[in-house]
Amino acid sequence: MTTTAPRTAAAPAPTAPGQTTADDDTAVRAAALTRARARAAGAQAVPAFDRLLELVEGERAVAVRNVPATLACFTAHFPRHPVLPGVLLLESLTALARAAAGPGSWHLAAVRGVRFKHFVGPGDQVHLTVEVSRHSPRQTECRATARVGDRVVATVRALTLAGATTTREGTA
Repeated sequence: MTTTAPRTAAAPAPTAPGQTTADDDTAVRAAALTRARARAAGAQAVPAFDRLLELVEGERAVAVRNVPATLACFTAHFPRHPVLPGVLLLESLTALARAAAGPGSWHLAAVRGVRFKHFVGPGDQVHLTVEVSRHSPRQTECRATARVGDRVVATVRALTLAGATTTREGTA
Protein backbone atom coordinates (compact mmCIF):
# COMPACT_ATOMS: atom_id res chain seq x y z
CA MET A 1 0.00 0.00 0.00
CA THR A 2 1.35 3.40 -0.97
CA THR A 3 0.47 6.69 0.57
CA THR A 4 0.60 10.11 -1.02
CA ALA A 5 1.05 13.42 0.67
CA PRO A 6 -2.01 15.67 0.60
CA ARG A 7 -1.83 18.36 -2.08
CA THR A 8 -1.74 21.92 -0.81
CA ALA A 9 -3.55 24.80 -2.47
CA ALA A 10 -0.23 26.43 -3.47
CA ALA A 11 0.98 23.43 -5.49
CA PRO A 12 0.21 23.66 -9.19
CA ALA A 13 -1.80 20.94 -10.85
CA PRO A 14 0.29 18.63 -13.01
CA THR A 15 0.02 19.15 -16.74
CA ALA A 16 0.38 16.72 -19.59
CA PRO A 17 3.55 16.94 -21.68
CA GLY A 18 3.29 19.88 -24.10
CA GLN A 19 0.39 21.45 -22.19
CA THR A 20 0.90 24.93 -20.74
CA THR A 21 -0.96 26.87 -18.12
CA ALA A 22 -1.93 30.54 -18.15
CA ASP A 23 0.93 31.27 -15.74
CA ASP A 24 3.40 29.67 -18.16
CA ASP A 25 2.10 31.82 -21.04
CA THR A 26 2.42 34.98 -18.93
CA ALA A 27 5.97 34.07 -17.94
CA VAL A 28 6.94 33.39 -21.57
CA ARG A 29 5.53 36.75 -22.69
CA ALA A 30 7.28 38.60 -19.86
CA ALA A 31 10.59 36.94 -20.77
CA ALA A 32 10.14 37.91 -24.44
CA LEU A 33 9.46 41.53 -23.47
CA THR A 34 12.58 41.58 -21.31
CA ARG A 35 14.73 40.16 -24.16
CA ALA A 36 13.34 42.71 -26.62
CA ARG A 37 14.03 45.60 -24.24
CA ALA A 38 17.60 44.38 -23.74
CA ARG A 39 18.15 44.08 -27.51
CA ALA A 40 16.78 47.59 -28.10
CA ALA A 41 18.84 49.09 -25.26
CA GLY A 42 22.04 47.33 -26.33
CA ALA A 43 21.77 48.43 -29.95
CA GLN A 44 21.74 52.19 -29.32
CA ALA A 45 23.07 54.62 -26.75
CA VAL A 46 19.77 56.53 -26.93
CA PRO A 47 16.79 54.19 -26.73
CA ALA A 48 14.72 54.10 -29.90
CA PHE A 49 11.50 53.72 -27.92
CA ASP A 50 10.55 54.27 -24.30
CA ARG A 51 8.07 51.52 -23.55
CA LEU A 52 7.24 48.23 -25.24
CA LEU A 53 3.49 47.68 -24.94
CA GLU A 54 2.99 44.47 -26.90
CA LEU A 55 5.27 41.87 -28.44
CA VAL A 56 4.38 38.73 -30.34
CA GLU A 57 7.67 37.58 -31.84
CA GLY A 58 7.34 36.84 -35.54
CA GLU A 59 3.98 38.66 -35.75
CA ARG A 60 3.76 42.20 -34.32
CA ALA A 61 5.06 44.71 -31.80
CA VAL A 62 3.69 47.96 -30.35
CA ALA A 63 5.72 50.58 -28.48
CA VAL A 64 5.64 54.20 -27.35
CA ARG A 65 8.29 56.86 -27.89
CA ASN A 66 8.11 60.12 -25.97
CA VAL A 67 9.69 63.10 -27.72
CA PRO A 68 11.23 65.43 -25.10
CA ALA A 69 11.93 69.07 -25.90
CA THR A 70 15.52 68.55 -24.70
CA LEU A 71 16.65 66.51 -27.73
CA ALA A 72 19.77 68.05 -29.24
CA CYS A 73 18.39 67.78 -32.78
CA PHE A 74 15.72 70.42 -32.06
CA THR A 75 18.30 73.25 -31.87
CA ALA A 76 19.16 72.88 -35.56
CA HIS A 77 16.10 71.08 -36.95
CA PHE A 78 14.50 73.75 -36.98
CA PRO A 79 15.10 76.53 -34.43
CA ARG A 80 11.74 78.32 -34.81
CA HIS A 81 9.69 75.23 -35.60
CA PRO A 82 11.32 72.16 -33.98
CA VAL A 83 10.63 68.92 -35.85
CA LEU A 84 11.81 65.39 -35.02
CA PRO A 85 13.96 64.28 -37.98
CA GLY A 86 12.33 61.53 -40.00
CA VAL A 87 15.44 59.38 -39.79
CA LEU A 88 15.06 59.20 -35.97
CA LEU A 89 11.45 58.09 -36.38
CA LEU A 90 12.59 55.48 -38.90
CA GLU A 91 15.28 54.34 -36.44
CA SER A 92 12.59 53.77 -33.79
CA LEU A 93 10.50 51.73 -36.23
CA THR A 94 13.58 49.67 -37.18
CA ALA A 95 14.40 48.92 -33.52
CA LEU A 96 10.80 47.81 -32.96
CA ALA A 97 10.97 45.64 -36.11
CA ARG A 98 14.10 43.96 -34.68
CA ALA A 99 12.15 43.15 -31.52
CA ALA A 100 9.24 41.78 -33.57
CA ALA A 101 11.61 39.67 -35.71
CA GLY A 102 12.64 37.69 -32.65
CA PRO A 103 15.98 36.40 -31.42
CA GLY A 104 19.05 36.84 -33.55
CA SER A 105 21.16 39.64 -34.88
CA TRP A 106 19.16 41.64 -37.44
CA HIS A 107 20.35 44.60 -39.51
CA LEU A 108 18.38 46.93 -41.74
CA ALA A 109 18.60 45.77 -45.36
CA ALA A 110 15.99 47.88 -47.17
CA VAL A 111 13.16 50.37 -46.67
CA ARG A 112 10.46 50.94 -49.29
CA GLY A 113 7.40 53.13 -49.40
CA VAL A 114 8.22 55.55 -46.57
CA ARG A 115 5.74 58.40 -46.15
CA PHE A 116 6.03 61.19 -43.62
CA LYS A 117 2.56 62.69 -43.40
CA HIS A 118 2.74 65.11 -40.44
CA PHE A 119 5.38 66.72 -38.24
CA VAL A 120 6.39 65.24 -34.89
CA GLY A 121 7.46 67.88 -32.40
CA PRO A 122 8.59 68.27 -28.80
CA GLY A 123 6.14 66.91 -26.25
CA ASP A 124 4.50 64.44 -28.65
CA GLN A 125 4.00 60.79 -27.73
CA VAL A 126 4.45 58.56 -30.77
CA HIS A 127 2.74 55.14 -30.86
CA LEU A 128 4.77 52.78 -33.04
CA THR A 129 3.28 49.63 -34.59
CA VAL A 130 5.14 47.00 -36.61
CA GLU A 131 3.49 44.00 -38.24
CA VAL A 132 5.58 41.19 -39.71
CA SER A 133 4.40 40.29 -43.22
CA ARG A 134 7.10 37.71 -44.09
CA HIS A 135 9.55 35.95 -41.80
CA SER A 136 12.32 33.44 -42.40
CA PRO A 137 15.58 32.73 -40.56
CA ARG A 138 17.46 34.86 -43.12
CA GLN A 139 15.06 37.76 -43.72
CA THR A 140 12.08 39.51 -42.16
CA GLU A 141 9.80 42.03 -43.85
CA CYS A 142 7.49 44.31 -41.87
CA ARG A 143 4.90 47.05 -42.32
CA ALA A 144 5.16 49.94 -39.87
CA THR A 145 3.02 52.86 -38.73
CA ALA A 146 3.73 55.79 -36.41
CA ARG A 147 0.83 57.73 -34.84
CA VAL A 148 0.52 60.79 -32.62
CA GLY A 149 -2.90 60.57 -31.03
CA ASP A 150 -5.34 59.53 -33.78
CA ARG A 151 -3.21 61.04 -36.55
CA VAL A 152 -0.91 58.85 -38.66
CA VAL A 153 2.42 60.70 -38.94
CA ALA A 154 4.46 58.12 -40.88
CA THR A 155 4.05 54.80 -42.67
CA VAL A 156 6.51 52.27 -44.08
CA ARG A 157 5.20 49.84 -46.68
CA ALA A 158 8.17 47.45 -46.42
CA LEU A 159 10.97 47.47 -43.85
CA THR A 160 13.33 44.56 -44.54
CA LEU A 161 15.72 43.14 -41.96
CA ALA A 162 18.43 40.64 -42.83
CA GLY A 163 19.98 38.12 -40.46
CA ALA A 164 23.63 38.40 -39.46
CA THR A 165 24.56 35.37 -41.57
CA THR A 166 23.07 36.88 -44.74
CA THR A 167 25.70 38.29 -47.08
CA ARG A 168 25.03 41.63 -48.69
CA GLU A 169 24.90 41.95 -52.42
CA GLY A 170 28.33 42.58 -53.89
CA THR A 171 30.22 41.17 -50.88
CA ALA A 172 31.89 37.84 -50.38
